[in-house]
Amino acid sequence: MVTNLGGDSSDADGGLVRHIPVLLAEVLDALSIDGGSVVLDGTFGAGGYTSAIMDAGADVIAVDRDPNAIEAGRAMVDASNGKLALFHSRFSRLDEFAPESGLDGVVLDIGVSSMQIDEAERGFSFQRNGPLDMRMSSSGVTAADVVNRAKVGDLIRIFGFLGEEKKSGRIARAIEKRRAEQPFTTTRDLANLIETVNPRKMTDKIHPATRVFQALRVFVNDELGELARALFAAERALKPGGRLVVVTFHSLEDRIVKKFFSERSGKAGGSRHMPMVNVVPATFNPVGKAMVSASEEEANANPRARSAKLRAGVRTEAPAGKADLSIFDLPALADLERIGG
Repeated sequence: MVTNLGGDSSDADGGLVRHIPVLLAEVLDALSIDGGSVVLDGTFGAGGYTSAIMDAGADVIAVDRDPNAIEAGRAMVDASNGKLALFHSRFSRLDEFAPESGLDGVVLDIGVSSMQIDEAERGFSFQRNGPLDMRMSSSGVTAADVVNRAKVGDLIRIFGFLGEEKKSGRIARAIEKRRAEQPFTTTRDLANLIETVNPRKMTDKIHPATRVFQALRVFVNDELGELARALFAAERALKPGGRLVVVTFHSLEDRIVKKFFSERSGKAGGSRHMPMVNVVPATFNPVGKAMVSASEEEANANPRARSAKLRAGVRTEAPAGKADLSIFDLPALADLERIGG
């Protein structure tokens, strides 16, 4: 499933909506907050979850890799009377900010925020022309670097896997031909090229560039790797009885979270003919339904909620497992640092 994160923060061609926390009631229910809870919000953004969690009685430690989100959140910190601590960091390092006694909860809202999309200068959206950037942290390799420097084979894999773009080969080869004459610098320039290769049909629900923009954003920010490492970090940081709640917005993210909870529930491969092997103590037990999606009412009110999925688990007393990224079967894509040169 591809969410419309390459375009604006509503639907493919609709108007803007302000950032609204998705599945907020369900997140609070899964966290099961009490007056003494300490919860880490690994994706602070506009502070929607953080504010609601504090209102429910918990203290919050929040992190965000976006310096703009940190700056905008300082007023909330000042008004919190010591209930909120905010740090500029990737959520894959969230365990570095946990108290020695451990956390009672961790919540992660995966994906780009509507605030980032709405800022043309950040280069996330082709609906507002801006530099082809897409960096959440405002540092490192840009989307323009990838489009202009990556090998065609790498672009095909990036677009095909991370964007689930069926015409990745045609688009990548068209990019190669055009960039030899003139490099891509703006979002609209790239979107226009994609639309010439893959013209929009009347029946299309999303713009032809949506999948490529999603793929570039996920790749530039190493979003799948960050998510995988954040799950391991949460496992290390949570105390027994602590809860991990993750909200995802497309199938690639949800697949990682589902795989993590399956692995950490103590399940292992086997059959009636072969004994179970590599059985390890469960580090998480499921909370409620395996997966929760938005109600029809919320999906109609907040388009961002349409593809949202929530999964949650409660930490057991078993020691944290090995942080083995191989369990997620993440693809071998291009080396970001090499592209940055």
